[in-house]
Amino acid sequence: MSPRALLDLCSELIGQLLRAQAPADGVVSTFFRQHKALGPRERHTLAETGFAVLRFRPLFQHLAQNGAGPQERRLAMLAWAGSPDFLAAALHPPERDWLATAQAIDRQTLPENLRHCLPAWLADRLKAQLPEDDFWPLVESLNRPAGMDARVNVLRAKRQDVLDALAAEGMPATPTPFSPWGIRFDGKPAINRSASFLAGDLEVQDEGSQLLALLTGAGRGEMVVDFCAGAGGKTLALGAMMRSTGRLYAWDTAAHRLESLKPRLARSGLSNVHPSAIAHERDDRIKRLAGKIDRVLVDAPCSGLGTLRRNPDLKWRQSPQALAEMTVRQAAILSSAARLLRPGGRLVYATCSLLHEENEAVAEAFGQSPVGAAFEPLPVDALLAAAGVPQPETLCAGPYLRLWPHRHGTDGFFAACWQRR
Repeated sequence: MSPRALLDLCSELIGQLLRAQAPADGVVSTFFRQHKALGPRERHTLAETGFAVLRFRPLFQHLAQNGAGPQERRLAMLAWAGSPDFLAAALHPPERDWLATAQAIDRQTLPENLRHCLPAWLADRLKAQLPEDDFWPLVESLNRPAGMDARVNVLRAKRQDVLDALAAEGMPATPTPFSPWGIRFDGKPAINRSASFLAGDLEVQDEGSQLLALLTGAGRGEMVVDFCAGAGGKTLALGAMMRSTGRLYAWDTAAHRLESLKPRLARSGLSNVHPSAIAHERDDRIKRLAGKIDRVLVDAPCSGLGTLRRNPDLKWRQSPQALAEMTVRQAAILSSAARLLRPGGRLVYATCSLLHEENEAVAEAFGQSPVGAAFEPLPVDALLAAAGVPQPETLCAGPYLRLWPHRHGTDGFFAACWQRR
């Protein structure tokens, strides 16, 4: 495709992303289905440019106020993620001059909101939670694209064997620093074409998400519930921990998300997983299993603000009102899920949020509730140490797991754990 044609397509995609109320990854996927002739490099340029606009939207819109032509085109020029020479070939001389002037501006002289590129309400909350010298490192990490982690399926393979096989295929990776199952790639290779992936030895999963599964301590022959399973990443990790024995329930209120689990489940070799859509947190299935379950993982629906490296649009689609509604739902789900556990059973509450309201506040309110009175808090660092995680104290804040992109190289995660008395 010619440079000018690709820039035109990029401008079109950016317009759709800025107008959409739907998740950005879905908008991009739909756009690619409508333009099937695009090659891998062209898709990468389009997607990464679009996501860069969402990351730096206030800054780029400020810089794009001046200049000729549609604003979407100027935004594409500012955020361009492909070859600079390719972009230069698409521009007219006045556009090249305009872009050079915009790129020469010292961004450190701009107002704070144009440097952190967060909505004011979110910036205020993060500043209140973090030490002063931590806010800007966090912002910088959130405004960089995430790398790629994967989990080795220990039911089928050993980590070193998978690392060796990937290296032989030209996809070198290294062990993750904390998860005993994790590997980290330099860049984003097409691992879905690798022999290890096709054999079910490997599954894409952020290291932080792997640690959430480890916290359950799920083992052979147990009854375990992944209460908000979604597409099943943590379900698959739990099943491997259980060595495909016992019974593992994967529940979610969104049946279409559970459908995404089916091909992954077939590839994994697990036979103990039972996916099922539930109507709500008071579904009859929950009543029938009350007091019988050994481990429950509640990866609760949340704002997702710990995943801004991957989903930068979330910061523009969330709001304080939505956050307040979310915390009510989180408390209800946690309370309902807790009733599943037998005496001695373990409960893990987790989110991929950075915010105190969805994390510590929900956990503390549960501990003070009538349902929570039947549970004893468990220190997360001790659970991680028992699971073989090195330096677990560096991953925790008090009794809780607290993962930050700028500190740990993972998405932002929180987890609290309890044992039923």
